[in-house]
Amino acid sequence: MAKFQDVVRYYRNYWRIAVFSVTMMSLFEIMDLFVPYAIGQILNVLSNQTIDPPIRAIVAWVAQISNQPQNSSLTLIVLLALVGIISVGRAPIQPWLGPWFSWDTAFRAHRDHARKALEKILTLPLEFYDENNAGRIAGRVAKGLSNHMWSYPVVVGQMTPKMLRLVGIFVVIWLIEWRIALLTLVSFIGLLILSLRGLVPLMQLDKTLNKYMENTESRTSEIITNIKTVKAFATEARELKRQRQRFEREFNVLDYRIHKGFVLLGMQQRTIVQICVFLVLAFTLLATVQGKISLGHFITTLTVSSMAYAEIEPISDIAEMVARRYAAMIHFHEFMQLPAGTDAGSLLSEPPVYQFTGKLELSHLTFGYSADRPVLKDINLLIEPYQTVALVGRSGSGKSTLVKLLFRYFEPNSGAILMDGQDIRRLDITGYRKRLAIVHQEVDIFNGTLLDNLLYGNPNATVEEVKEACRIAQADEFIRQMPQGYATIVGERGVRLSGGQRQRVGIARALIVNPDVLVFDEATSSLDYESERAIQLAMRSILGTRTLIIIAHRLSTVREADKIVVLENGQIVEVGNHEQLLDRGGIYQRLHSLQETGELLA
Repeated sequence: MAKFQDVVRYYRNYWRIAVFSVTMMSLFEIMDLFVPYAIGQILNVLSNQTIDPPIRAIVAWVAQISNQPQNSSLTLIVLLALVGIISVGRAPIQPWLGPWFSWDTAFRAHRDHARKALEKILTLPLEFYDENNAGRIAGRVAKGLSNHMWSYPVVVGQMTPKMLRLVGIFVVIWLIEWRIALLTLVSFIGLLILSLRGLVPLMQLDKTLNKYMENTESRTSEIITNIKTVKAFATEARELKRQRQRFEREFNVLDYRIHKGFVLLGMQQRTIVQICVFLVLAFTLLATVQGKISLGHFITTLTVSSMAYAEIEPISDIAEMVARRYAAMIHFHEFMQLPAGTDAGSLLSEPPVYQFTGKLELSHLTFGYSADRPVLKDINLLIEPYQTVALVGRSGSGKSTLVKLLFRYFEPNSGAILMDGQDIRRLDITGYRKRLAIVHQEVDIFNGTLLDNLLYGNPNATVEEVKEACRIAQADEFIRQMPQGYATIVGERGVRLSGGQRQRVGIARALIVNPDVLVFDEATSSLDYESERAIQLAMRSILGTRTLIIIAHRLSTVREADKIVVLENGQIVEVGNHEQLLDRGGIYQRLHSLQETGELLA
């Protein structure tokens, strides 16, 4: 569970520059107090009243080094010069020692934590992405980073110096009249307690609102991703109604509860501030009439106290802004605290370079997504180097789960997978995966050029290697017909390519990696006959070049496999080649007959 300390630690790598910039900005804020003080002293000079000892000492020192008489004219010149130095002299310096470092720190932190957030995204387990859609994840990260970036300059660059300025004001008033300072201090403590008591429930409401907004954005993202399905089923009105309800729920929380709460809090603060300003005026006037303070000190006290109370509203605005952003920042840190998955590859070090023969042994392999419901049960299978092995069986028999274990997306509950006699769990996961490749039923295509997608797994491949892989994958012909050939932009998720073209790009991309083990996971199940034929030709040309594992519903795809493994309820029930299994008259023969007669496979 993320806490306030996590929000503060977000900037811990920049604490030195943060302390420096806060110190300088606070110094400038406190220097502002000299102007009303100097005006009060000028008023004392003009009214022939006594000036304070520190000013008398400065005037005496100036008179000594300038050989000028120490009189009211010199005193006015010194005070005017000090005001000029403080107000004009600092003008070109303050922006660089204040706002520059505040925003520079915020931008640096945004850059560094954006990199860390991407590292987190790359190392989370696959099951996390099964439970959370992309829109929700991207929204949480973007909001957290953005709110951190925009909050830092106002909290550190404005709020902290303003709070220290208030301390300086209390000191100035205390030196003039401690009773008025005490009144001011008590009023500020009361306002602080009132603000905190009002902000806490509003922050909780903002956390609820943030959750509602995440759900809305998540659904909007799903609508965009699945817009064809929405239109195909004519559910536009239903989706609009559902989202309208979510928008209305957000509005009610935001407007009638959160916004109304902040307005009420601001009303109470403003009322108390005006009462306190009036009381300070009354007590300061009384002290002046009674001769306890001079006319200059009356002006100084009234001015600086007004400056103090004038800071209440901007400080409250900053506190409100932070409160509204706090929930998003906490959600970001909760995301960053999620544990990395066991399937996470290395992001920093260069992985070891492996070279395998492709010999795979599955020894007493058992696995279940929950311990009490095993998907695979005591699987024993030997795959020799360069052998083509097909995994077939009904949906839910465990074929794809076995491949997930092979790629180490999950760890088996018991048993082991051996690559060339080595338990794959003892191998570096990144180096190991670089020797594997897979072609999924739905090939993921990135928005970019065809060449970018082809080189995704091996950016160092030569042009000749790319063209040879495309020729084997039966992709060279349609690539030549593209407007810019290999430089053609394929669009988001490869929308400018047909299903068969995406599959062939996926095969070529896998071949460019030159893997020791190549997996086809339902690579032809959703294609038309012509595209399926092209993919089968591509697969046939790969036979015998490396260890090949084929998962297929369509048994026509696996006829030429060296070994066909039939899975049923997570167990191997038959092993043999096409002819052997047909002669055996078991499950494979029954599945084959169903497909031959055109019936769907269960």
